[in-house]
Amino acid sequence: MSEHDFVFVGGLHRSGTTLLARAIAKHDEVSGFRKTEALANEGQFLQSVYPIAREFGGTGRFGFDERSHMTEDHPLATEANRDKLTSEWGEYWNLDRRVLVEKSPPNLLKLRFLQELFADATFVVIMRHPIAVSYATQKWSETSLESLLDHWLVCHEIFLEDAPQIRKLMLVRYEDFVSDPAGVVGRIQERLGLSPSGAAFKARTGINDDYFKRWSARLKPRQKREHAALAERFEERTNRFGYSLVEPERDVEPATEVSELLGRLAPTG
Repeated sequence: MSEHDFVFVGGLHRSGTTLLARAIAKHDEVSGFRKTEALANEGQFLQSVYPIAREFGGTGRFGFDERSHMTEDHPLATEANRDKLTSEWGEYWNLDRRVLVEKSPPNLLKLRFLQELFADATFVVIMRHPIAVSYATQKWSETSLESLLDHWLVCHEIFLEDAPQIRKLMLVRYEDFVSDPAGVVGRIQERLGLSPSGAAFKARTGINDDYFKRWSARLKPRQKREHAALAERFEERTNRFGYSLVEPERDVEPATEVSELLGRLAPTG
């Protein structure tokens, strides 16, 4: 395993983690998980070392449970558990490939824990507009829009607190990824020392727009008041990440710490 480079992909459910991990793993020198019978081929279901998100409430809820945030100080961060993870995941990787990719949404809150186990690993986090993520996960979480927006913010704020301690970290916006998948994946490949592999796939754009319409169009007066109250309550925290609840279609200048993470994927040249 010392001959391999590990890549961990994370981000909230419905943020594009599956698409991104698949795109990265399409390269001839990269192996991801395929046809494992695990839900969305997520690595969290293919190991027995740490608890899965369901044990902390599941989709749209897990970030509220402080136990889901795992760091280098976690009692499970041991050499024995690293060996166990590589053994369990190794059954599903093609070990003839140099780069090995594992994807699970809860990795968003486990970066420091995973880095303690895999010191030279690269972490790629994908972030999507909170309105889209909240609507897309509501059928699974069965929680309110208010709770889901709050969950998005709580998880990404924890991520930002952890980010300065992660040595190899890249942040991708879902919106940038679907508009230019080849460009985004190409820049990730460059950071991994891989030769460019060309277009990853053709992505559907404009998917967020359907959720934005649900947020703002043809609402009953009571719903309009509720959404306006949510926008007022969460707007400043949302703006920090470059998004807006007041004007969902508009990009906002993100906070410096977010810009710097996104800048690591800017074209070089």
